[in-house]
Parts: sequence; C-alpha cells; structure tokens
Amino acid sequence: MSLFDTCVDAAGAQELGAVSVPLRELATGSYWRPFFYLLEARGLACWLVNARDVKNVPGRPKTDKLDAVWLAKLAERGMVRASFVPPKPVRQLRDYTRTRTVFVQERTRYKYRVDKALQDAQIKLSGVVSDLFGMSGRAMLDALVAGERNARTLADLAEGNLVKKKPALIEALTGQFEDHHARLLRVLLGTVDHRTAQIDELDRLIARTLEKITTPPDSSGTGSEPAKSVSARALAEKLDAVPGIGPATAQIILAEIGADMSRFPTPEHLVSWAKLCPRTIQSGAKNSTGPAGQGNPWLKGALGEAANAAARTDTFLGARYRRIVKRRGHAKALVAVARSILAITWHLINVQTPPTRSSASTGTAATSTPPAKPAISSASSRPSATKSPSHRHQPDRPASPSSGPHAARMLLPSRTSIFRSASERSQDISVRAIFAFVSLACTVADLRQIPLPATPSG
Repeated sequence: MSLFDTCVDAAGAQELGAVSVPLRELATGSYWRPFFYLLEARGLACWLVNARDVKNVPGRPKTDKLDAVWLAKLAERGMVRASFVPPKPVRQLRDYTRTRTVFVQERTRYKYRVDKALQDAQIKLSGVVSDLFGMSGRAMLDALVAGERNARTLADLAEGNLVKKKPALIEALTGQFEDHHARLLRVLLGTVDHRTAQIDELDRLIARTLEKITTPPDSSGTGSEPAKSVSARALAEKLDAVPGIGPATAQIILAEIGADMSRFPTPEHLVSWAKLCPRTIQSGAKNSTGPAGQGNPWLKGALGEAANAAARTDTFLGARYRRIVKRRGHAKALVAVARSILAITWHLINVQTPPTRSSASTGTAATSTPPAKPAISSASSRPSATKSPSHRHQPDRPASPSSGPHAARMLLPSRTSIFRSASERSQDISVRAIFAFVSLACTVADLRQIPLPATPSG
C-alpha cells in the first residue's frame, strides 16, 4: 500500500478539488486495479498511464513521493496518454469471457488426455472417429467405462455416417483396455463434464451481462425521434454476420473493445491499439516499419481464430488472404485479415441504428421506409486519413433504420461491395487504367494543337 499512501489520498484529493488522478501501471499489470477501483468509486477520473511513457528523468533520485510529483506535473501539462480502461459492466463481461476461454482450453487439454489413455490401451478410436466426444464417440467411451470390452458390441453404438465404418471401428476398438484404464477414463470424463457445465453457466452469465451493456445514445438522428441505444447483445448478433466470427468470438470482441467507439475515432485508431498494424519509422528520406507490439492477447487470439476461419471462405476476406499469402506468408496474411475484420467490427458497432422487427413478425404495418442498399464508398466519401487496401471497399452508413428479420445481416455490405471477388476488382482496375490512358492521350493531343507564343525580339 506504499504506492497509494505516498501518491494520493482519495478523500484529500476530493477536498482539494482534484478531478483526475494519474496512476502508473506497474510491471505486473494487476496491482493498479485496487487503487484504480477505489478512486473510481470516490468519483475521481483516473488515468492509467504506461510506465514507459512517464519514466522519470535519468540521474535524479527515485522515490515514490518524487514519482507522484512527476506524474502530477506530466498530467498538468497534458504530456500523458490514458490507457483504455473500459467501464465496470464491460470489465465484468471481460472476466466472464476470459474465464470461459481458459476453461475451454482446459477442457480441450483433458480431451487430449482421454485420447492418450486410449492410445495407451491400444484403442485407436481417434483414427476412425473425427470427434471422440460426439454422440457415437461418447457412447463408446461410456460403454468402455461401464465394463464393455467386446469390440463388435462397441461398434454397434455407432450412429450416422459411422455406421458405414463398422469394420474399421471393430479393428480400432480391439486392444488391451484394462480396469485401471476404465478408472482413469472415468476421472477424465468427469472432469470434462464438469468443465462443460461451468462453460454453460458462463454462457448464461455472459448473455445476461450483454443485456446490461448499451451503446451511447445516438445524437445524430432527427429531433422528432428520441435518442436510441443498442444493446451489446444486438451488436453481437450483427458481428455474427461477419465471415469467420461466431457467437463466442463476437462476445469476446465486445468484451475487449467495449460498445462505445468514441474512444477510437477511426478504425485506424482501434487497429493501432490492438497492435495489428506495423509501427512507422521515418527518418529523413528513409521510411521503414517496425514490430507491431504485443497488444491484447485475448483480442488477438479471438481475431486470429476468426481470420483463420474467414481465410477458407469465398469472400473478400478469403480473397485477401489468398492474395497476401503468396508473397508475405501465412502468418502475415492472417494478421492482415484480422485487421480487416477488426475494421469491419468498428463500422458495425459505430452504426448505432438498432434493427427493427418486420411487419410479418409483429403483425403491424411497417412505418419506416426500407433502406437503400449499401454501396462502395467513393473517393469523395472517404476520410482524408491514409488507409490500407483493406479499407478501399468500406460501406457507407445506412441512411435509415433497417427492417426485417435479418436486419442485422443487412447492415453488412453485399457480396458485390465489400466481399467482391479478386477477379471483379482486377477487372475494375483494368477498366480504370484504360480510361486513364485514353484521357492522357487526349490531353497530349490537345496540347500539341495549341500554338506556342512567339519569342520576343532582342
């Protein structure tokens, strides 16, 4: 508690009229939480700053008191940048999603231990069954634990497509499965079931917490309509429409970046914060790039899984992966796809118009006009900031609220816009190049016809 005692006293800070208190992030990254939460509960605006950015001047003595004075001077002069600390509901959602991720990893590890126990008993079931914990595989495992040793009887438990593989199942289930293997398998299966029950409970808690998180009210609408907020659950459904993003991944993304995009003015700010873009290094006439950095491991892990899934699809993201992997490799191509997914996520969250139910589902006539189809943003509608090739086909925001049972998916651009194939985009580039060449030729021909001014005499 020495850092808190020597830096600031919450009650004293309020009496002095302090409105913001800078806190330095320690090396471990978790000791700042009690002080931050305590000051936040007292109504103070706390800034969590990186220790690298507030490093004291070399050669001076270093004490907790001098560090507090140095932090106060930097904050007074506006020389510190506050780290992103989400509000309390989002922090609670983070705890649930991160715990669920850890439990899923632990459950997967115990599933591998089950396969290892079967391999030790010369049971090669994983070579025939794609999922040991599917309906057929789990029934065979429970029968082995119950004492069944006949390979033919175990193979008769197969369902679906595994019925055609009975001869291979009989051969795979023939081994030396003993009683100690059954006891070990019972313990491992019980652990897997326990983790599954805990994951289901976390899923319910996450769904309940998503209802409490909403976006800021949309102040860009007309005065006749009241300001509206979108729940995080509706945002998760919208993100589920992006190729590669599933329900669990959408929940993780919302838990890590929140539902308020005012902290990230542009997609480039969000991508830079997530460390999915290289660092720019410029000195004189030399421009180079540096390492991106570590970033948020929970967010980057979820985006990596989404990028890996989107790379196998016939969409813009899949075409982007196949184009980059030829010259940059698998890892950098996945990072580029993850960057595009995060930029699309920013646009979907930033559109604060909630989807409304159609007249077919409510039984009443629709009052709002259907929105126009989103088109590719032209050069005049793009912001002035320089964007990477992944943002050349970003959609414009819809002009009116969407309707219909699939309104969340309608907020995404169609395949003819952002998810166009590479061949179509190459054709557009070729047409533009031809038009540019023709325009240049016409300009040169016109210039040749203009007479030159006469040279004045000496």
